[in-house]
Amino acid sequence: MPGNTIGQIFRVTTFGESHGEMIGVVVDGCPAGLEMDLDFIQKELNRRKPGQSKITTQRMEPDQVRFISGIFEGKTTGAPLCGLIQNKDQRSKDYSHLKAQYRPSHADFTYESKYAHRDHRGGGRASARETAARVVAGGIAKLLLKKSGIEMIAFVSQVGSIRLKKRIYQIDFSQIESNSVRCPHSSTAKKMIELIQKISKEGDTIGGIITGIIRGCPIGLGEPVFDRLHADLGKAMLSIPAVKGFEYGSGFEGAELKGSEHNDPFIQEKGKIKTTTNYSGGIQGGISNGMDIYFRVAFKPVATLIKPQNSHGLEGNNTRIAGKGRHDPCVVPRAVPIVEAMAAITIVDHLLRNRTSRISNSSFQ
Repeated sequence: MPGNTIGQIFRVTTFGESHGEMIGVVVDGCPAGLEMDLDFIQKELNRRKPGQSKITTQRMEPDQVRFISGIFEGKTTGAPLCGLIQNKDQRSKDYSHLKAQYRPSHADFTYESKYAHRDHRGGGRASARETAARVVAGGIAKLLLKKSGIEMIAFVSQVGSIRLKKRIYQIDFSQIESNSVRCPHSSTAKKMIELIQKISKEGDTIGGIITGIIRGCPIGLGEPVFDRLHADLGKAMLSIPAVKGFEYGSGFEGAELKGSEHNDPFIQEKGKIKTTTNYSGGIQGGISNGMDIYFRVAFKPVATLIKPQNSHGLEGNNTRIAGKGRHDPCVVPRAVPIVEAMAAITIVDHLLRNRTSRISNSSFQ
């Protein structure tokens, strides 16, 4: 099963299944000498872990990461880092009825068709449980990015039809963690939480959108032609389970504008060249231009429903299927740290790659 690794220099490989003994991550290419703030990485995991509020799955995983390589005397050695997370609260019996049934909109049918053998317990490798390993790698990437003054911020901007109507520059990012839905606007967050609770009681699920911002990104990240920065960010985000769409800058709304309305005129401010509108979203020609990079990631409703649905079985019969076990009625609150992690992994990889673009380049100094 290829496709478990992302990155060219900062290479991240995840492994493990939802109901296996453990999941884990190997990070290769991390420079030596980075002080590993394990408390920070654990806090990142805590933001993603299940059971953290009434609007998330009640699977109670402590998600404690244990590093078994790549660290000596509190610093990275340059060798591959391997982090392990035990699965402690899996209930495989909740999935026994799925051995011979395909869940609608899940990977059951495609995995069975491709591999002729699948782990039906929680989706196995297809489960979003795997994303905990990404958050560990993202935490390491964030520690590297802090040395260059680069910051990742993500928040929930939409649940169902309820949207945060403030523009990015109007948002108080300090309020993101002030509520369980991670929307930095109290009245909008309250409406989102009420909607998620209502949908959950109905045995249904709801989707949403996460907005991400990368601040402090230097000019020059991104490689033509196929490794454009926004293309790699898009791949990173679209690799997250349940993601159905990615846009950056003006995105699809930009298609409604004329060129004279959409273009980003350059200005000089305090000795630095900037753009006036940033409709480009901080990226031009696939290369970062020094402005904030902003993007949006759309998540579908969770495919596992408690209410019965029509489906099909391995024996060729039509069936009725209903989800059992513990599932998120809406994934976006817990997906915020995952989006930040994938952005950090992408940016750190391009920073390291940028060292080779010209003699004078040097990152992490």
